Order: sequence, then structure tokens, then C-alpha cells
Amino acid sequence: MKKVLFIISLTVIAGGAGAQTKEAAGYSFSVKQAIEFASQNQHDIKNAAIDEDLAKQKVKEVLGMGMPQINSSFDVKDFLEIPTSLIPAEFFGGRPGSYAAVKFGTQYQATAGFDASQLLFSGDYLLGVMASKVYVQLSAKASQRTHIETAVTVSKAYYTVLISEERMHLMDANIERIKKAMDDTKALLDNGFVEKIDFDRLTVTYNNLLIEQDNIQRLLKLGNYLLKYQMGMDINAALVLTDKLADVKFDVAENVSAEKFDYSKRVEYDLFLTQFKLAELDLKRNRFSYLPNAFAYGSLTGSAYRSQFDIFNSKTPWYPTALIGGKIVMPLFTGLQRNAKNQQAKLSLQKAENNIDFIKKSIDLELMSSLTMLQNASISLENQKKNIAVAEEVYRLSKLKYEQGIGSNIGMIEAQTALKESQTNYNNALYNAIEAKIDFDKANGNFK
Repeated sequence: MKKVLFIISLTVIAGGAGAQTKEAAGYSFSVKQAIEFASQNQHDIKNAAIDEDLAKQKVKEVLGMGMPQINSSFDVKDFLEIPTSLIPAEFFGGRPGSYAAVKFGTQYQATAGFDASQLLFSGDYLLGVMASKVYVQLSAKASQRTHIETAVTVSKAYYTVLISEERMHLMDANIERIKKAMDDTKALLDNGFVEKIDFDRLTVTYNNLLIEQDNIQRLLKLGNYLLKYQMGMDINAALVLTDKLADVKFDVAENVSAEKFDYSKRVEYDLFLTQFKLAELDLKRNRFSYLPNAFAYGSLTGSAYRSQFDIFNSKTPWYPTALIGGKIVMPLFTGLQRNAKNQQAKLSLQKAENNIDFIKKSIDLELMSSLTMLQNASISLENQKKNIAVAEEVYRLSKLKYEQGIGSNIGMIEAQTALKESQTNYNNALYNAIEAKIDFDKANGNFK
């Protein structure tokens, strides 16, 4: 027994160690892998998949209306007081015009049976089946739109984290640069070559950079939490981003034109087309309501009458009743309701047609707007890159002059401040460019 417990203990320990290794390893994702993970785990996408399944089940429900409908029933009655009937008393020799009260039947009665019906023809049913299938398409398009919106959101959150990491790297370099200047100035101060105020100025700058570094670190942590939330990942899981900002391309084709755009690449356009199909089917359904509906039906029942509660006594008979029949219902006048519904369906169809024209124009505007925003963001990013190079050179020269004794540390600190500001402007321009690139890809239907 001890040997068995020892083996089980080893198994549990080994399994726990394996779990810890997997948890420690965490995840390493490119932006594409992050989107794929979200497509399997994100809350809205899961619900969209459920909505698709619900739509498919709705189709089965509608199809079931055209199948045979079979029901069974069993009814037992205990007449505490047997019903009384009045019959002419003259049947029993009584006075003409008078009635005698008599009781017919037994105290216990039971009825069991089956009934079945079959829809033979119904315009509403035929159009309902067609509409339910289009509804499945609509649900699938809505699910695709959820996937696209999630991909866009995850992409932006992913690159936001990368930009925060880049800001942290630049801040670390700034702190290291100022720390070296502080150390050099401290050495000069100890040897009497500079005043204490020079060292104090650098100390203030250094402390401000440390505070800003802490802020960036907290924002970076928050950005990681937000990304994992958008992906449907446990926010405490370890996540490493493998894509690089340098790999992002902002090239824009000069021949982009709304006139050449294929609207079917945009799921929003397909959604409006599907809604238009539903409006068409609704109009047909209202027109079909003028046609008759045909049904076939049948039933088989048995009745038992007992003075004592022995309903299932095989020695006493059940009295059967069986019938089959058919029914045609032809609406003749419904108070002009059908005409009103028909007019409503026509108006809804016109509205759906207007919506298609509206979404086309909206996509055209989005295409040109996203193109302009991307072009402007790309130009701004290139200018900010140049500004950083100039600011770095200005700082280098200011520091060199200070070290050679022909410049002040105020000029060096101002150059450092200008460099940090240019880095901040560059990071903002980089974020705007990436966001514009993602919006441009979305507008062109590149997200699926």
C-alpha cells in the first residue's frame, strides 16, 4: 500500500511540475497568432458562434412545421355529480309541456387517443423556410463582422503594447544618458570645475525621468492586460509579443480608388444585401397570404365508461372512434390588414434598397478617408524620425561643448528635453500611423 501511495505521489508531483513549466512558458504570439487565439477564445466571438448555431436550429424548427404533427392524449373524469338532463315528461306518461330530470352516464369516464395533421400547402410556410435559410446567412455574416472587429481591436492593442515597449527602451536610454552626465558632473564638482547648481539641475532632470519611467511601466502593464482581455486570455498569463515595429510597412498604392473597389470584400455590404433579401421574401410572404392553406388530419380515440374506477379492466369494453379529413382555409376579408402588411413590406424593401446605396457611399468615404489619414500619418512619421536624428545630434554637440568647458549644462539639459520631446512625438506619430494602417486595411476588406 505504501508503495502504491509513493508512486501516486510521484505522478502528482511530476504532473504539477509539468503544469508549472507550461504556465511559466506562457505564450509567444505574433499579431496574426494573437488574432487566431482571439478567434477561439474571445467572448463576443464565442457568442457569435452560438448565434450561428441558434439560427441553424431555427431553420430546423421552421422545417418541422411542415412535417406530420402527431399528438397523444389521455383524459380521465370522475363525476362526483353525474350531469342532469331534462327530457319531456310526456315520454313517461307525464303532463305535456313538463320535463323530467334524469341522469345519464357513469361516474367514471376515460378517453385516450391519437391525432395527426399534415400541412399540405401554405405560402407562409414556403416563404418561411426560405427566409430562415437567409437568416442563417445573416447570422454567419454577423459572426464574420464580429471576427473582423475583434481582429482590428486585437491588432491595435498589440501594437500599442509594442509602442509602449519602445517608449520604455527610449526612456531607459535617456536615463542612462543623464545618469552618465550626472556622474561626469559629480566628478567635475568634486574637483571644483563646476558649481553645485550644475549637478542639481541634472539631478532634477534625472528624477523626473525616473518618475516618467514608472508611469510608462504602469501603462505598459495596463496595455498588456488590455491586450489579453481583448484576446480572451487570462490576464495573469505570460505573453511575449514576437512582431517588431520595424517590420510594419506603411506603403500606400497610389492608384487606390473607390471606383474600382469590390464592395463584396466588405462584410457590412453583404449584411445589407442579406437584409435586402429578407425584405424581398417578406414582401412575397405577404403576397402569398392571399393563397389558401390546406391541411389533412385524422384521429383515433377510445372511450371508456365505468361505474367503478376500473378504467383498465380488460373485461369491459372501450368504444373506438376514428376519422380522417381535410381542410382548406381561404381568407376572404381581413379588414384590410393584408393590404396594410403588404404596403409595409414594400416600404421595408425600399428602405433596405436605400441602405445598400448608403453603405456603398459610406464605404467610398471610408476608403478615401483612411487613405488620406494613412498618407498623412506616414509623412508625419518620417518627419519625426528626422527630428529625432537632429535632436540626438544637438544633444551630442551640447554635451561635447559642456565637457570641453565651452558650453553650459543648461544647454545640455535643454537638448536632452528636446530629444525626449522628439521621441514622444515620434511614438505618437508611430501609433497614429499604425492605427491608420489598420483602419486602411479594414476599409479595404483585408481583415477576414
